[in-house]
Amino acid sequence: VQLQASGGGLVQAGGSLRLSCAASRSIFSINLMGWYRQAPGKQRELVAVTTNSGVTTYADSVKGRFTVSRDNSKDTVYLQMNSLKPEDTAVYYCRATITVMAPYIYWGQGTQVTVSS
Repeated sequence: VQLQASGGGLVQAGGSLRLSCAASRSIFSINLMGWYRQAPGKQRELVAVTTNSGVTTYADSVKGRFTVSRDNSKDTVYLQMNSLKPEDTAVYYCRATITVMAPYIYWGQGTQVTVSS
């Protein structure tokens, strides 16, 4: 499956952005989809993920500010980011995990989010 992320940009602290991740096939049966991020000099980290049954998991640093959702009719996963902080600045990557006999992981190309203070 190919993933196309979009929606990044430059925003002031306190602002909002919505990221989109469009898949090249139906996401109905994709077990886990969501977002990771990587800031300069840091390891890639989980931001928010959602299962195909709607269970969500968030990093503590974004709880209450970010919301992950999926629209199966559009084969798209979203990340609504509110109350953005400078420390949210990173490249955000979409990821899909398909588990058959073993987990297969797919990454999108990344989209830059920059939050100015």
